Amino acid sequence: MERLDAAGSGSTADGDAPAAGRRKKRRELTPAQRALSLLVRREHSQPELLRKLAARGIEPEAAADAVERMREAGWQDDGRFAASLARSRATGGHGPLRIEAELATHRLDAGKIAAAFESLAADGEADWPQRARDLIERRYDVAAFADDPALRRKAVDFLLRRGFDGETAYGAVRAFRGD
Repeated sequence: MERLDAAGSGSTADGDAPAAGRRKKRRELTPAQRALSLLVRREHSQPELLRKLAARGIEPEAAADAVERMREAGWQDDGRFAASLARSRATGGHGPLRIEAELATHRLDAGKIAAAFESLAADGEADWPQRARDLIERRYDVAAFADDPALRRKAVDFLLRRGFDGETAYGAVRAFRGD
């Protein structure tokens, strides 16, 4: 856009040629800002945050410093991450074996994993047999279980794949079998 200066001559707002189609260059984010931008979207474990920062070209030492700053400030907490992930997966229909395995992939120690399951139990979200029954009821025609052993087996296999132990899976199907 052209405007007139005090002398009446035409110039652009910044004194250079018109900036048609040019974008202002984005300011480079610091490692801590990048870490924080990841954490405001969702919880991350320390190893996950380090991996994501490295993928964005941050040097390992700078990434470790940034993650440590986030931890000290309370923005990153592996215990909170574990509880959040466990709750999310349990709500999504996954069983305790699968949740525990996924938490372990984040290199969380056994204490944090146990605390995540304790958090689920404290909130009344760790009734795994009931969760398995609810999942079966939503997915299958449970009225057909009495006459269809193949459907029962399919339901048990489904629960096993979702991370429920054998006793819970068979118990959930037996609850609907009509015996």
